Amino acid sequence: MKNLIKMSLYAGFMASVAFGTVSCSEDDSTTTNPGSKGTIYTETVSYLGEDSTKKLVQVEVKDLGEGTGTVTWTKDKVYILSGRVFVNEGQTLTIEPGTIIKGQGGQGDNASALIVARGAKIMAEGTKAEPIIFTSVNDNTVRYADDVNTLQSELLSQDLRGLWGGLIVLGKAQLNSAPGETAIEGIPTSESRGLYGGTDDADNSGSLKYISIRHGGTNIGADNEINGLTLGGVGSGTTIENIEVVANADDGVEFFGGTAQIKHLVVAYCGDDAIDYDEGYRGNGQFWLAVLDSDGDHGGEHDGGTTPEDGSPYAHPIISNVTYIGNGSSRTMILRDNAGGEYHNSVFYNFGKGIDVEDLDSGEDSKARYDAGDLKFENNLFFEVEGGTNLISVVDKDKAVQSELDLGSNAVASAMPFTSAESPMASGDAASGAVMPSGSFFTSVDYKGAFGSDNWAADWTYMSQKGLLK
Repeated sequence: MKNLIKMSLYAGFMASVAFGTVSCSEDDSTTTNPGSKGTIYTETVSYLGEDSTKKLVQVEVKDLGEGTGTVTWTKDKVYILSGRVFVNEGQTLTIEPGTIIKGQGGQGDNASALIVARGAKIMAEGTKAEPIIFTSVNDNTVRYADDVNTLQSELLSQDLRGLWGGLIVLGKAQLNSAPGETAIEGIPTSESRGLYGGTDDADNSGSLKYISIRHGGTNIGADNEINGLTLGGVGSGTTIENIEVVANADDGVEFFGGTAQIKHLVVAYCGDDAIDYDEGYRGNGQFWLAVLDSDGDHGGEHDGGTTPEDGSPYAHPIISNVTYIGNGSSRTMILRDNAGGEYHNSVFYNFGKGIDVEDLDSGEDSKARYDAGDLKFENNLFFEVEGGTNLISVVDKDKAVQSELDLGSNAVASAMPFTSAESPMASGDAASGAVMPSGSFFTSVDYKGAFGSDNWAADWTYMSQKGLLK
């Protein structure tokens, strides 16, 4: 690297003050305004290469209390998150297609993450040609300011996890835990901007489109890691589609209550569960791919309530057309603590165990939701999942099988239901039709699983670029 010019810019975002340059110098110094609770934006301009023709602009963002402000992050700059950076209530963070955001390393209070608070909005709308990428500062993926249409990428290994935090979006939709609002995992309870929950199930936190979140999940204390994408009390007015989470140290995506909806989702190589929900989540999902490696736990870990466990509304998401690919020993799914929900037209492959439905003496369990018709599995396929034809089991708290549920409209596939694990396009039994759940959210298709003949995850995802999804 040949660094010819460096500029440090301090910009304070106060409640009533727009972006402004407080100081500008050429000696790498950064001036702060004593007593200010603004946000420091430190911009470094570097010229790279032997001929010094490649201009790289990096902006370090450090939140001192007032959030990002209403501002646009542009693709001609790489944004570096230094610690927890909030989009505060009343602010809107717009992120241009093709923009790269990187998190610094660090654990506990030093963990880097982007948090969209209740009442704030994030408008991060990438495109298939120019996805928005969240990754680690250890990742050399960049766009040069004088060649913004070219992505320079040296992809890190898919087993590198926990290099930074993750993306957290918080909203005002309903939870089933008392007192109706909760501090999100990873944020100190003294930080009011970390609260989520409310009464507005149609709450709108903005838009996330064509987003790839890579190598996150740093430890925030007591063996507690940040999820790749955390959605706390997010409402159905939020647009979330074409999302990838890869190589996260904890869960890929976790829903805490709310009614968030996701269409087209890839979760791969995470250190715990692919999809997790809790606190009465009641959203919709369609076209989800989950790939577990040897460290993965469940395709889905689904809990109903926490305090109280039988709180209402009960968890009841409706999910269709997922493909969950296990590691040969992991569990397909577990539902407990009054979790309900529905899985339709889905494919489960290469798991050491099927679906567990918890049954407790107390009655605070997902078996009660099954008996009430709030837990449904319809028109799904299992292939190479241990358990033979008994793949949906009622279990006690020790996960000892008590009884087997009738497969009903679900079936064991007669052969591999897609082309291959690296190319999970529908074939064989998976191409034999679908029975769609009701609702305008769902796209009507005639196949089971996340893909028909069209690979919607091609090109823009890490998985595709790495050759792991073809």
